[in-house]
Amino acid sequence: MAKILLLGSGELGKEFVIAAQRIGQSIIAVDSYENAPAMQVAHGFEVINMLDGSELDRIVAKHQPDFIVPEIEAIRTERFYDYEKQGITVVPSAKAANYTMNRKAIRDLAAKELGLRTANYRYATSAVELQEAVAEVGIPCVVKPLMSSSGKGQSTIKTEADIEKAWRYAEEGSRGDIIEVILEAFVNFNSEITLLTVTQNSNPTLFCAPIGHRQERGDYQESWQPALVSNKDIAEAQEMARKVTEALGGAGLFGVEFFLTDEGVYFSELSPRPHDTGMVTLAGTQNFNEFELHLRAVLSLPIFEITLEKAGASAVILASENSENPTYSGIETIAALPKTDFRIFGKPSSRPYRRMGVVLTSDSLDTPIESLVKRAKTTAQLVTVNL
Repeated sequence: MAKILLLGSGELGKEFVIAAQRIGQSIIAVDSYENAPAMQVAHGFEVINMLDGSELDRIVAKHQPDFIVPEIEAIRTERFYDYEKQGITVVPSAKAANYTMNRKAIRDLAAKELGLRTANYRYATSAVELQEAVAEVGIPCVVKPLMSSSGKGQSTIKTEADIEKAWRYAEEGSRGDIIEVILEAFVNFNSEITLLTVTQNSNPTLFCAPIGHRQERGDYQESWQPALVSNKDIAEAQEMARKVTEALGGAGLFGVEFFLTDEGVYFSELSPRPHDTGMVTLAGTQNFNEFELHLRAVLSLPIFEITLEKAGASAVILASENSENPTYSGIETIAALPKTDFRIFGKPSSRPYRRMGVVLTSDSLDTPIESLVKRAKTTAQLVTVNL
């Protein structure tokens, strides 16, 4: 039995812990607040500020894990190199965690070192620098903090009047202690996809069927699998994903995001862990869901193949109010629907637009994906998060 220290204990971490429990692994869940979703199903937990390097050192020394699995960005990731020297496996690797927790490192790796097609971009550390960057990149453009998640701090600049507001919003949504943003030229894309990519220690890299998704406020609202992608585009996306994951090293599941355009495929972002849009795999669309794939790759359990079993869609359940004791109504209605499932994440508090659960729908592979997405979205709206 391996001991795994999970850094970040949200809904993605919770599903990872459940997968690990099912094959007898020991999990210590860590986050900045008590009763986080993954803590509710783990063997033990710690509440610390993960940006405090000494606190990270303390709990690593205390628990002596075999694996450290990051689930969020706000971690003092430079400490990971030392943990690797101690013989602890950082997932997927210390390099991958450091590069991908900061949009600057991963974008420069993809664009400058690997030559992947990306949006034109600049960096800024102040509102003045942001204004200069906008003048170079052009309007419209997208602003994102270098460290953030779930769309926090992300906005679109449509006029010069938006620049100051975009800077303030990015400051508010930034995670960690880096106050810097990336400014990207707007890509005229036809669709966005996530390509879940599984790297293995002693076996070939594998790819899941592409996942389509729709975003609002920089955060995913619905996702579906399989997404309709041409053979040419999927081959290009797979080659890009292979290059960047090989450069980062290690074993695990990566969520690699792309824009599909008339000119070809654009690399967008990468997460070195299960991806929120990949929650659609909980609908049974694959022989293994993304959390099981991540765990098996981490533990060096060979994955012979990833097969697409059926079509599926997911839609998020959002809160609309602040609450310290959220409850839910409408679940009984969902439970009575055919080929429909749901997950309530168990977050101890809610706030407007916070993701509190997900609805999952599925059917045979010949089912029009649009109908599954519509059903998931309509069904998610039946649930109300109460104060």
